[in-house]
Formats: sequence, structure tokens, C-alpha cells
Amino acid sequence: MIGGLKEGSVPTNRAPLLFGFNTPPGDREMGRVNRATFVAEQDRLVELAARHFDSIWCSDHVMEGDRYRIEPWTQATWLLARFPTITIGHNVICNSYRHPPLMAKMSASLSHISGGRFILGYGAGWLEPEYKAYGWEFPSAKVRIAQMDEAVRLIRTMWTESPATFHGEYYHVENAFCEPRPDPVPPILIAGEGEKFLLPAVARHADWWLSYGHHVDVLWHKMSVLADHCRAIGRDPDSIRKATPLTVYLRPSAAEARAWAGDAVYADQQAFAGDPAELRDRITELSELGFEMIQLRFAELMGSRDIELFLDEVLPHFR
Repeated sequence: MIGGLKEGSVPTNRAPLLFGFNTPPGDREMGRVNRATFVAEQDRLVELAARHFDSIWCSDHVMEGDRYRIEPWTQATWLLARFPTITIGHNVICNSYRHPPLMAKMSASLSHISGGRFILGYGAGWLEPEYKAYGWEFPSAKVRIAQMDEAVRLIRTMWTESPATFHGEYYHVENAFCEPRPDPVPPILIAGEGEKFLLPAVARHADWWLSYGHHVDVLWHKMSVLADHCRAIGRDPDSIRKATPLTVYLRPSAAEARAWAGDAVYADQQAFAGDPAELRDRITELSELGFEMIQLRFAELMGSRDIELFLDEVLPHFR
């Protein structure tokens, strides 16, 4: 027994396993993009992914040093217009970077004009140098999580009440209209796994929980803590759907994949390096833990050999 979950048990709300594609926002630690061809190469990758994946995800950072990087709300809006069948989300929007009432309006508008193809991925923020560079205040983790919690409540209020009035400790609106209100309201995915403050917020507000990649025993523990927080407020833990990210160094041979990944696979808790059979096993393990969506980030960056290998030799196993 791990924190109230029986080890080896499978949650009861099983649904077909979903796969998300984390589209490159620009340069990554694996390499740099060609600025002159980024848009065309992104379109080619997303066009391929949109035919096979269930959703596309954009990372919310505005800078990583001097690396080339597209602002993620702009990127998501562009992709929704370019690809009229895909569902888009962020993993995840930082509450601190956009005023929550405006975030409510932006989300409602994007959901409306896309026909409901939007998931609001939300988080408390963490990258202090980015905050400081752009002039955002960087309070303690406890305060950032409290601000995110309050922001989610305000956003839901503006989505469902007209006019909306909300007075919290950090944010206020008075007779605010958010028309057109989204119908249905977008699902909210909250990322993070701090046990004292973050997971209670997930239990209170999230439709989806995005964990971070960890060893199996850590994931079990985090899921059991979340389940305890849910039960404490009378919520069924299975009503929150679970997602987890995975950075993939995939090659036909495991030796080639591990040589390519080098130390990255040990430094990045979300990283996998191996062949298709090993990736199938890893994804099966995550699914058996109770994760319903795997968000994949392919290490080849703007290439597609690893994606095509996944589509040919891994994805069919789960379809």
C-alpha cells in the first residue's frame, strides 16, 4: 500500500490512452533551430502529428537566454488557425505572466473561435531568471501557488457568470463581462506536484493533472497524495484525469539511442532513451499507474525520424 493506493492496482476510470505532441517552441537544450525555416518546419511536424496524436501542446516560456523562442499564446493561436481539427493546450501557462481576468477573456475567445478545441494548461511558474528579465515579481512558491489558485477561481467565475464579480486577496473584477462565454467551458489542466500547496489546488480545481516525470515509486507517491487531498474535500480522485510528459530519444537500437542522449537521460527526470520495444514498455508502465495521456517531446527537435519510428512501431501497440 502506498499512501492509500494499493501497489499494482489500476484506477477504475480507464479510458483509451491519449497521446499529446509537444511542438518545439524554438531552440531546446537538444539543439538550435534554423530561424529562417522554423515556421515551415514547425508546420511540417504539426501536420504529421495532427494526423496521429490526440492533442498538440505548447510550452509557456518567453525566453531562455538568447535562444530563439516563439511566445506560446501566439504559437497556439497560429496552430489552431492552421490546423482546424486539432486540440491545443499549453503545458503550462504561467499565471504570473498574464493578468488572470485577461487570461479568462483570451481563453474564452480562443475556445469560441476554435469550436472548443482548447485546453487551458495552468501553473504557478518557477523560472526566476525569466521573471526577473521581464520585470515580473517573483514571490515565494507558496504565494505563487496561492495566486494561481485564486486565478483559476476567478477565471471560472468569468466563464460562467455574466456579469462577473470576484474579490480575492490578489485579483478583483467588478461587473466584468466575458462575452462570448465559452460553452462548454474549457478543461483546466494544472501542472505540478508540491504536496503541501500545489496538489491541494489540483484537488480543488483541476480537470486534468500534469505530473512531472519521475521514477515509478515517486509517481505512485504523488498520485496517492493527490488522492488523499481529493478525499479530504469529498472529491473522487478518479474524476481528475492524469497526464505526464516524456522526452524521447528514440532510435531503432537502444545502444544508438543511449549514445545520442548521453547524460541527458540521467539529468532529465522526464527523459527516455531506448528502442521502440522499450518505449512501449515505459508507456505501458505509465498507463498502468493510471496516466491517461502521455505528452511526448521528441529530442530530434525539427527532424521527424524519431516521430515516424514512434508512429510505425510504438503507437499501433496502443491503438
